[in-house]
Amino acid sequence: MANERPATPPPQPTTTISNNLPRSPLTPEQVKRIEINRLKAKALRDQREAEAQRQNSAPSLKRSDSSTLAAGQKRAHSAIPTSNVPATLRDGRNKDAGKNGGFRPLDEIQPARNFTKYVEYDFSKMTDTKGGFLTAEDDPHNKALYAPNAEEKPAHMTLKEWERHQLLRSLRDRKEGPFEPGLSVLKKDENKVCRECESLEIDWKWEEIFSCAVCNTCKDKYPEKYSLLTKTEAREDYLLTDPELKDEELLPHLERPNPHKSTWNNMMLFLRYQVEEYALGKKWGSAEALDEEFNRREKDKKRRKEDKFKSKLQELKKKTRVDAYRRSRKAGGGGGEFGDEIGRGGKHTHTWGRAVENEEGIGVKTCVECGMEVEELEF
Repeated sequence: MANERPATPPPQPTTTISNNLPRSPLTPEQVKRIEINRLKAKALRDQREAEAQRQNSAPSLKRSDSSTLAAGQKRAHSAIPTSNVPATLRDGRNKDAGKNGGFRPLDEIQPARNFTKYVEYDFSKMTDTKGGFLTAEDDPHNKALYAPNAEEKPAHMTLKEWERHQLLRSLRDRKEGPFEPGLSVLKKDENKVCRECESLEIDWKWEEIFSCAVCNTCKDKYPEKYSLLTKTEAREDYLLTDPELKDEELLPHLERPNPHKSTWNNMMLFLRYQVEEYALGKKWGSAEALDEEFNRREKDKKRRKEDKFKSKLQELKKKTRVDAYRRSRKAGGGGGEFGDEIGRGGKHTHTWGRAVENEEGIGVKTCVECGMEVEELEF
């Protein structure tokens, strides 16, 4: 028994401090008192909530109303007053909050001043063209953007009806066929006749635009008078300006589609004799004065061209000399200081000749290599 290991003694109860005594279980009377207090607090909370609901029609919101709510509890929507809303409340539905505090629907809200001119589209009913533009069906009121193309056949017309419509429109524009002005047998003096052959079959289109009564036969017979000039020809040959050519009262013109490209501006065609009457009779006075002005402008143009060529040539020479100097400096070819001998890389030494007296009796020596002259005075 002496060799047996001693067993660990059981822990002995230790003495505790009076402040950390273990809590004794609650007595039945204490549990009853706690439950009664809890029920009283709940009843008091229900009472305050009922009072808050009865005060829904209060004249204004008060901070004391929120004090009646328990911590973390949210007010009901019915508890928020809808009358006498303060002016500081930012509500989009508020209409004249400071006056009567009524509500209005959202469609009565007026847009800002910068957004009054806008078009409202219902994107849910629009067609996505994948091209970034609206179709005519989606925006039928935009006549400027979707103007009907007069060159395309309408959908309700057949091909035969469309050809007949095109023919009638061309006859109406040329005033031919059924649209040609009538001739009166009773008033022969009022009928317009050709200014060359006095024929009644004049070109009414020319009479309307150029106020020139001439027939088609005379137009082909006298091309020096009735041929048409383009705007470029009138500007270059007769030295007329663009404002003069655009003035229809001064020089009427006929418009035709551009033959070079259909998308370009229409050609402006002028009657030759009208252009010559204005240019030679009113602006320049005579054909000789027009020729002199043309020659003067040609000389000025040639002079400006030569001056421009000379200035560019001078710039090229300067640039060439500077480049050559830079290349020689990089290659160590000298030419860096004043007085150095050019091309030999050494300093120039003057070799003076014999002194020669000039007209004033002063001896002058001249360098044999560079030609420099110096005066020599003997005392």
